[in-house]
Amino acid sequence: MDPNEIASEERTGLGSIRIADDVVKVIAGLAAMEIKGVAGMSGGFAGGIAELLGRKNLSKGIKVEVGEKEAAIDLSVILDYGVRIPDVAAQIQESVKSAVERMTGLVVVEANVNVQGVAFASELKEEEHRVR
Repeated sequence: MDPNEIASEERTGLGSIRIADDVVKVIAGLAAMEIKGVAGMSGGFAGGIAELLGRKNLSKGIKVEVGEKEAAIDLSVILDYGVRIPDVAAQIQESVKSAVERMTGLVVVEANVNVQGVAFASELKEEEHRVR
């Protein structure tokens, strides 16, 4: 395992426990996707519109900075049309913080939510057909 990709390492009486950056990213992505109003993670802009990522690419819409005991997480998301953005973003922050802390033992000091687009129901159906 590349030492640059290790998010967290802890020594125990039996040896060491290592958690890779990608593990933290996937935990954060799954926690965000559980929130009602989240259409998906965003992989950036393609052709001037936000790219909606499928469930297999959860970690691409997330950046993590991890210290020995703390983590800062940036999530790029696309929300469903019609939701109240501040409410959904706050729910994402709480869900991500709770899941990452519970599963990794790291303290999440920041969970920044970047809303990069809004998806309409017709766009989501098209995306589901492309993924299958």
